[in-house]
Amino acid sequence: MKAVISSEWLKLRSVTSTYHTLGTAALTVLLGVAWTLYVSGMADERGSLRAAAPEQGFLPLVQISLTVLGVLTITSEYATGTIRTSLTAVPKRGTLLLAKAGVVGLATFIAASTILLVTYSTSRLLADGHELGFNDISLAHDLTMLLASGLSVTALALVGLGLGTALRSTAGAIVSVVALLFVLPGVVNYLPPPWNTRVAALLLPNLVPQIADQRLSSRLGDGLLPPWAALAVLLAYPLVALAIGYYQLNRRDT
Repeated sequence: MKAVISSEWLKLRSVTSTYHTLGTAALTVLLGVAWTLYVSGMADERGSLRAAAPEQGFLPLVQISLTVLGVLTITSEYATGTIRTSLTAVPKRGTLLLAKAGVVGLATFIAASTILLVTYSTSRLLADGHELGFNDISLAHDLTMLLASGLSVTALALVGLGLGTALRSTAGAIVSVVALLFVLPGVVNYLPPPWNTRVAALLLPNLVPQIADQRLSSRLGDGLLPPWAALAVLLAYPLVALAIGYYQLNRRDT
């Protein structure tokens, strides 16, 4: 297993797409600086301003960027045909997928947590002395949100890996994750109450604030799930996606 993981690390480091996706995710830091400077200027004019924290406002950019990393980890091998070589070297397909999941999970969690922490720290330094709303929350709450956000990015990257394994299509897997993040929440709004709020509480965009025990919105009310349940739902997404991917990987020939 150790040799398989080392091989997957080597594959991840040796392709340029890895650095492209990490670089795109890292743009969050620059966008956070620009946003903080912009709202700080507005706050100076108005005296105070309620503004979204940049590490939360630009979280979808990190999520989508590193989801692409998870997808490409497997679909690039299908596209180039190197999946045959991988399965020849590692005949146990479950072992191969588990190694890929471990490498993707660790890499995306470290990358996402670093990017979000740098964005958070930079924005708070720039916002010091300005009444912006997001810089007057407790440190414990902020750290919980950062941890939950990092976990959400990791979960989505693993969902991308699982869907990429099942669909064998980069575009199909990415579109599926985009639908989970942006399309499905809009569709759920049209469900009759109280099902709209019950289903919405289980969707990916609403799990991070619930893990941090934060009020979601006036529409959803207080977090409908306790933090432990929201965390369990978040972890269920990659587990289900990887299980589907494993089933399809075993079922199909290369």
